Amino acid sequence: MMQDITQAKEAALAAIAAADSADALAEVRVRYLGKKSPFTAILKQMKDLSPDERRAVGPAANEAKTAIQEALAAQQEAIDAAHDADAEWVDVTAPGTPVARGSLHPLTRVQRDIEEIFTAMGFAIADGPEVETEFYNFDAVNVPTDHPARDMQDTFWVQTTPAGERQVLRTHTTSVQVRYMQQHTPPFRIIIPGRVFRQEATDSTHDHTFHQFEALVVGDDVSVAHFLDIAQKFFSAFFHADIKVRLRPSYFPFVEPGFEFDISCTKCGGSGRNSEDTAACGACKGNGYLEVGGAGMVHQNVFVAAGYERDRYQGFAWGFGLERLAMMKYKIDDIRHFHSGDVRVIRQF
Repeated sequence: MMQDITQAKEAALAAIAAADSADALAEVRVRYLGKKSPFTAILKQMKDLSPDERRAVGPAANEAKTAIQEALAAQQEAIDAAHDADAEWVDVTAPGTPVARGSLHPLTRVQRDIEEIFTAMGFAIADGPEVETEFYNFDAVNVPTDHPARDMQDTFWVQTTPAGERQVLRTHTTSVQVRYMQQHTPPFRIIIPGRVFRQEATDSTHDHTFHQFEALVVGDDVSVAHFLDIAQKFFSAFFHADIKVRLRPSYFPFVEPGFEFDISCTKCGGSGRNSEDTAACGACKGNGYLEVGGAGMVHQNVFVAAGYERDRYQGFAWGFGLERLAMMKYKIDDIRHFHSGDVRVIRQF
């Protein structure tokens, strides 16, 4: 057995010295120290030896195993050092290897810009479920039971809850307003960015899935003047220009009075004319303003649905589509590009 130990040791040391890579050295380690190796088989036979024989063979076996392990460690260091030396050499004349880099989706960029501007003005960010109950999506925000928006051709209705509540894919982020007001006491100011869904035909300016942004300010003496001031500050910061906001009377069930709001054209600066000549601006069609979204003073029925006392508070809400703003800022001419999956669109940002 002493002779077998010596032969296994010598064979292992020779194999270790010949190993010139980490993989080859690993094979040697398994071959001579693994569970099925001849050396391990020799050690297992020691239980059959007499005490005197074990006292002679044991130290020799331990010495051989230690020698093999030390040789493995030394050869591993040598291989690593040679690899490091090769890795340190760089051919500075060789062309670089292009590295693929990702980029943020334009809608993500727009949403982050909006959130940064509003949080700097003291607004909090609120969120809510995309699968919403009929109560929060319609009833609580003062949408009449016979309103066309509740029809199957305008809204995606989904499975009814076990409690019998009808559910929809939310058609607007306004549904989050009541959820937030039920849990907070005025005064407060929040923004609500999020994805919404409408069952409508898709074209260059309409899609069944898009993103909305909504702002809500509630307090004791909130007025339309506050809305105009905040809106002009936001749009000026977003477009890095002096933007004006104008209001036009309109109707939305959850506000009274309600307005459509426009901003001065970001291309012609509100003049309605091209800078090169006197022709009408192509973006605003010579009008000087671009339609953006809707706004108004929160309807008292919405406050009541949230659990507030009628006529106790005042507030305004306003919102617009993120895709609309992204198209204006980045000169994108088709809303379908945002969800087409075409990476050529994303790689521009």
